[in-house]
Amino acid sequence: MSNILFIGSGHMSEAIIRALIKNKVYKPQNILVNDIVKSRLDYLQLTYGVTPSEKIVNADIIVLGVRPQDAWSDIVQQFKTNKIIIISIIAGVTIAQIKASLTVDIPVIRTIPNTLTDTGFGYSGIATDVNDQAVARQRSVTQFFNSFGKLEYIDESLLDIFTGYAVAGPNYIYYFYESLVDAGVLVGLSRDMAKRIAIENLHGAACMLQTSQKHPRQLLDINNSPAGVGIHSLYELNNSDFAAGLQRSVRAGVIRTVELGKKQ
Repeated sequence: MSNILFIGSGHMSEAIIRALIKNKVYKPQNILVNDIVKSRLDYLQLTYGVTPSEKIVNADIIVLGVRPQDAWSDIVQQFKTNKIIIISIIAGVTIAQIKASLTVDIPVIRTIPNTLTDTGFGYSGIATDVNDQAVARQRSVTQFFNSFGKLEYIDESLLDIFTGYAVAGPNYIYYFYESLVDAGVLVGLSRDMAKRIAIENLHGAACMLQTSQKHPRQLLDINNSPAGVGIHSLYELNNSDFAAGLQRSVRAGVIRTVELGKKQ
């Protein structure tokens, strides 16, 4: 089995490591982790059985999981062989920026993984330059990505948008769920009951959208009788500027992703 090296061991790297092991894509002993924080390496070794690496060593796949403001350029200059594949999960840093810092010609795949790695749901956007498109579809690479969700091959120009919309997407759902539960408590339900009802409605509504293939407006029409409870509730939701507020949130996420890249 091939080796994979994670440079940077933050929450996203940990989530990917957990999914790789759970889905038997890599054995723990074939996963190497490099980080400047020793306590973090100790934790990952104890929790998952992965191998800490104080030095940056060669591996078949190297995942760049450092922060955009970290010295990633100095790190990639240490790669001296083209027998590796770089997968970058650094927000806002382009493929061209990474390749400009390399001293050898190495395939670079840029991605922002979804945060639903433990569920198998969610899309990870994958971008390459023209020369590396075939590399991105190699079995080892697709196995890596399929271990924690679905793949969406996109142009790199869309990756910042994808981050603000798809990768940050669970945030909007969590916030909506929390607000819906609070609404149930507000009108008199216990918090436990409100949670159970809200999560069931979220699951059920998502399934209805998938299985019925109906437009959301069609499903809304089915669920709202003239002058009924549902339409009165939607009227108040419309008055709250809910839709525009959500759209502004997505746009803010995209703008922030772009800003992170410009700080390099």
